[in-house]
Amino acid sequence: MQELPENFRVMSDAEAAERVRRRKRELGADLLILGHHYQSDPVIELADHRGDSLELARVAAGTTARLILFAGVHFMAETADILTGPEQIVILPDADAGCPMADMASIGEVEDAWKQLSDVIDVERELLPVTYVNSSAAIKAFCGRHGGCVCTSSNASRIIDWACKQRPRLFFMPDQHLGGNVARASGMKDSEVIVWKPYRPLGDNTVEAVQKANVILWDGHCHVHTRFTAEQVSDARRMMPKTNVLVHLECRRDVVEASDGAGSTAWIIRQIEAAQPGDAFVIGTEINLVERLSRQYPGLSIAPLALSRCPNMFRNSVQDMAWVLSEP
Repeated sequence: MQELPENFRVMSDAEAAERVRRRKRELGADLLILGHHYQSDPVIELADHRGDSLELARVAAGTTARLILFAGVHFMAETADILTGPEQIVILPDADAGCPMADMASIGEVEDAWKQLSDVIDVERELLPVTYVNSSAAIKAFCGRHGGCVCTSSNASRIIDWACKQRPRLFFMPDQHLGGNVARASGMKDSEVIVWKPYRPLGDNTVEAVQKANVILWDGHCHVHTRFTAEQVSDARRMMPKTNVLVHLECRRDVVEASDGAGSTAWIIRQIEAAQPGDAFVIGTEINLVERLSRQYPGLSIAPLALSRCPNMFRNSVQDMAWVLSEP
């Protein structure tokens, strides 16, 4: 992958931002800049829209912009590219900004798992694959070929309810924590849920366990949200007894159960928007968003559960944006 040229690497944020603004003025409606909630403030300040991954992909689909700069990670730009027209170009500021969770379920691993499962259950009649939007286009296509679908953290509960009405078993990828938290909230018992570990015979499960399972969770996770612990929740309550602890559904089960509420990024933002002056929150999600919410709502007390930054999102910089938008 081509590296950022030296003259852009040494450029100040202010100079790089001005270059981006100049290109925005020159290109006008031909350029759309999208910024995910987890991006740094200098990047967000240049975005025409900010939001979650699918929300921004839908914004891209609804525009006539010829060039769409998506400040996010690879699967997000890929999703936007799927939804936009052939005449539109979607680019990442840093093409190496990937998502480790999405990479935890490759198409080869998933197809191998499906083949192994087909040896012990009737997969086409009994098992419905559902993938989190945080996955590759190949995994999304796999789910479509086998009658399944794609979900977000906002609609995962509704999608899982729908899936369980279609077939008796659910195969959820790639985030075991989101899938497990939502499945248990819908009434699934622990005895009905297993985890599939790739590259191990039957995902490290027995034939009996697979045949008894109603939910099979892929062994994947978000490294940002699995940094939070139940002990951190306890510490927050001890130091701030009247605080509300809100966490993302990608957190581990014990963290979700110890919190006052869990949901998507959009859900967390809505809780803050609906809060009353003086309310206190400790939030377990990516630090850029938590710090931004704290600045946007000075009448509230908002603190991070712990400092957990997404280094992949952080790869995108205003210098990268200035470079990819520079004239040939």
